[in-house]
Amino acid sequence: MTNKYMYFIANWKMYGDLKSVNTLDKVIKFSKSNKNNKFKLIYCPPYTLLSLFSSKLKKTNINIGAQNCHVNDGYGAFTGSVSSKMIKNVGANHVIIGHSENRAQDDTNLIINRKIKAALMNKLRIIFCIGETLMERKRKKTKKILSNQITQGLKGVKNLSNIIIAYEPIWSIGTGKIPKINSLSKDINYIKTFVQVKFKIKTVKVLYGGSVNTKNINELKEISLLDGFLIGGASQNPKNFIDIVKKTFI
Repeated sequence: MTNKYMYFIANWKMYGDLKSVNTLDKVIKFSKSNKNNKFKLIYCPPYTLLSLFSSKLKKTNINIGAQNCHVNDGYGAFTGSVSSKMIKNVGANHVIIGHSENRAQDDTNLIINRKIKAALMNKLRIIFCIGETLMERKRKKTKKILSNQITQGLKGVKNLSNIIIAYEPIWSIGTGKIPKINSLSKDINYIKTFVQVKFKIKTVKVLYGGSVNTKNINELKEISLLDGFLIGGASQNPKNFIDIVKKTFI
């Protein structure tokens, strides 16, 4: 994996305040000092920090993403919502869609599909999350769940060049548990093969997310098919985030 171009996406969830922008300094310095161009860093802070992060990272090669968007691609009478057009206007170029925490709040595959299409309309790159519950995994329904989420979520999307898939087993998120490496490798291979055959494309980027930290990255990096990681809690600490990147390429 050391010769591979990798994504490291920081999903801050509902954390961060105005002072949080200062935590970017170490990561910016690290990014500028590293000339191998083998990785892309993407920060996905809460909506309230998008503009501030965008300004801070404007002259760097670190990208900005939002954590979700509305199904409407422009403006409208949707109190409390944020559209992909608004996200684009504040300088973001990525958006996470389909995260299990949003699926748990009634984001169905149909809604996720509409959000993806709306975001693509505004030229955002999609970080499309998929994953199964522990019960579904125990009942050996992982492949069925993943294929349904992919098929329905990407229905009608003709060009997948701006789609990055993030496999996040729901039972792994925030629990400190990660799948066994052999099993996870098979899941990543299944996702890639399914998408390539279903949509008749040669390549697709697939990331892993779920309790990624400085300790288990040494195991996870052994999966040669992986194209990077979607990182939650560990990404809020600049040292930990940098260490995860460094350890991936050791």
